[in-house]
Amino acid sequence: MTTFALLAYDGIEPIDIGATYGVLSMAKRIVPGLSFFVVAQTAGEVVMANGLRLIADHAVADAPAADILMVLGGPGWPQATETAAILDHIRAFYDAGGTVAAVCTGGMIVGAAGLLDGRRATTKREIVAGETRPLDLLAERHPAAEVVEARLVDEGRVLTGGGVSLGMDMTLHLIGRAFGDAAAMETARILEYATAWEANGRTFKAL
Repeated sequence: MTTFALLAYDGIEPIDIGATYGVLSMAKRIVPGLSFFVVAQTAGEVVMANGLRLIADHAVADAPAADILMVLGGPGWPQATETAAILDHIRAFYDAGGTVAAVCTGGMIVGAAGLLDGRRATTKREIVAGETRPLDLLAERHPAAEVVEARLVDEGRVLTGGGVSLGMDMTLHLIGRAFGDAAAMETARILEYATAWEANGRTFKAL
């Protein structure tokens, strides 16, 4: 049994929950010993970017045990990096022996929790005109981290991933770690994502 906790907050990008919870939902057809839930500062409604609602199963204060904490990204990340309850939960999860995996700009939050110092890390690269690249912000805010352009960076119990749809690659990678490559590949197949996953692997490295 491997349990994933997905850490949400107001302003996450809807695709980040789809790229994680959606992939895990499909993976459960392949590996029934997989479980997952959504956790937030408080249980109940989370307002995602552009107004879509998500219901968090648990508050960080009373969340059940999990093996992997996936920290989601989105335009609400600046406020999350200043929310003590969120940062404390990430640190406590890691200190208890759990694995922390950042999706997209969730890497900014993991960095604010102090888990990127002395490690390689990545985050979202592509932006629209007038924005600052989160990858550059990560390097600026966390000079003790080695910030790199990568599809994902696996540093053992701390992982960071590239932007937006690459959350699917991160989730598949974690399924592979927990249940084996065959389970990850079969999940990608039934998602009809196998070709894209293979192409991403050829053109954009993972570290």
